[in-house]
Amino acid sequence: MKDKVKYILELPIFEAENKLEKDCDIMGLKFTEDILGGKTALKKYLPLIKKPLMISGTGNDSVDRELWPELIKLLDRECIIAYADENTYKDIVPLVIQGGHRLVIRTPIDINLAKEMNILTSDLGLPLDKIIIDTDIGGLGYGLEYGYSIMEKIKLEGKSGDKYLDMPLISFAAEETAKTKEAKDESLAMFLEIASASAVKAAGADYIVLTKPDAVSAMRRLA
Repeated sequence: MKDKVKYILELPIFEAENKLEKDCDIMGLKFTEDILGGKTALKKYLPLIKKPLMISGTGNDSVDRELWPELIKLLDRECIIAYADENTYKDIVPLVIQGGHRLVIRTPIDINLAKEMNILTSDLGLPLDKIIIDTDIGGLGYGLEYGYSIMEKIKLEGKSGDKYLDMPLISFAAEETAKTKEAKDESLAMFLEIASASAVKAAGADYIVLTKPDAVSAMRRLA
C-alpha cells in the first residue's frame, strides 16, 4: 500500500548543499537570522532542487518579518512557507498570496485557535486550499497524548464538513524530540524522531517534518 503521508526533510540552510538529493517527498530549508547569507544560499540551491520545496523561518517574529519578503521574492515555484502565527500572519499572508504559495499556520494545541486562525487568514484573501494546519505538537509541555488527540479532532471535524478545519495537517515532531537531553546522542535522536513521527502519522498528519535522512527512510518502511 502506497504511503499517502509526505515526508519533508528539513535541513539547516548552511548545511544543505550536499544533501539536496536525499530521500524525501519535499525538501525543507531552515533559515537563520543571517538574512543575507540565507538569500545567497537560496539563490544557489533553487536550480539544484528538483523536488517540491518548503522554506522555514527562524521562529523569531521580528527577524521573520524581515526575512520573508527577501526570501519569497526569490522563489521561482510554488512552495510551502512555514510558518505564520497570530503575531505574523498579517505580514506574511499578502506575500504568500502574491507569490501563489501555500502557508503553514501554527497555533497552540487547541482546535478552536486553529479554526480561528484559518478564518482570519482566509479573510485576508488566502484560499482555504492554500492553508496547512500546524497545531504545534508541544510534546514536552502538554504531553504527546494531548497533541495527538487535537490532531485527531481536527481531522474528524474537517471530514464532518467544517471547511475551516478541512485542511492538511503538518507536524514538526522532530522539533520537540531535538529538545530532549537524550537527543544529544545522535543514534537516539534518530529513534526519537521515528517514534514521534509514527505517533503523529497515526493521528492523521499529512506532512511530517524530519531532520534526519535515515528517519525518512525508516518511516517509508513502516508504510
